[in-house]
Amino acid sequence: MDHLQAIRIFARVVETGGFGRAALSLDMPNATVSKWIKSLEAHLGVQLLERNTRSVSVTTDGAAYYERTRHLLMELDDIESTLGRSQCSPRGTLRIDASGSTASGIIIPNLPGFCGRFPDIQVRLGVTDRTVDLIAENIDCGIRSSADDPALVARQIGAFAWTTCASPDYLAKYGVPEHPRQILEKNLPVVGYFSASTGLVQPLQFRRSDEKITLERLRNDVLVSESNAHIATALSSLGIVHTLDFMVRPFIERRQLVPILVDWRPDPQAVYIAYPPSRRYSTKVRVFVEWVTTIVSAI
Repeated sequence: MDHLQAIRIFARVVETGGFGRAALSLDMPNATVSKWIKSLEAHLGVQLLERNTRSVSVTTDGAAYYERTRHLLMELDDIESTLGRSQCSPRGTLRIDASGSTASGIIIPNLPGFCGRFPDIQVRLGVTDRTVDLIAENIDCGIRSSADDPALVARQIGAFAWTTCASPDYLAKYGVPEHPRQILEKNLPVVGYFSASTGLVQPLQFRRSDEKITLERLRNDVLVSESNAHIATALSSLGIVHTLDFMVRPFIERRQLVPILVDWRPDPQAVYIAYPPSRRYSTKVRVFVEWVTTIVSAI
């Protein structure tokens, strides 16, 4: 038995909360994960996990073993990443999580430069607008709009401006609002953006100098939960959209969308790079963080 491999697999089962999710994150069959755990338990002479048809829980011995071995695995990763740093040739699979807009509008257009500079890194980019559990899903790092997860290390890498806009056809039909409250007063269609995780609809927030306005309970004939789809609805004249400027700027420059209420912009949206503490000294994460910080700060 490869003792180290068995410990790593056991750690993934604990962190993901099940054999199936651990197997998926490790890209191996469920039966293989189960076999490794049984071999580790036989080697130690203790039961690490309680299994039933619906769930997996950690025994008292298993919890103690995980806490001790987790630190050993982190130390080993630190040692290996330090060696990789000295060689200046990071390698392996880099798992990144990003929203659709960040992936298509920022990361992917600039990715050839990153891949050319680090040819031994294979980028595995997960694209979703839901909040992914980086630790449970074995993700190296993610682009976030907040730093409120105490289980992660988060670093602000920039801030994105907001823009409110609509298509020329929409504005020709409904007129151009001159004040945010006219959106409510005139019952103008707004394409709502709702969280894929919570289902909550994002309100529209505006600011001019010290005056702040938040609009809720708007006329949302259409709501979407994905950022690229949000832009597509504006291009289809389905409503006003209130979104990040970098997403709509190319369409504004091509006159497919028109900015409105330009004097009413909320504070820029902070953007963070977040990663599990175990990835703190990973060379491939370090070089990606440095690269994406440069890209975002230039926007």
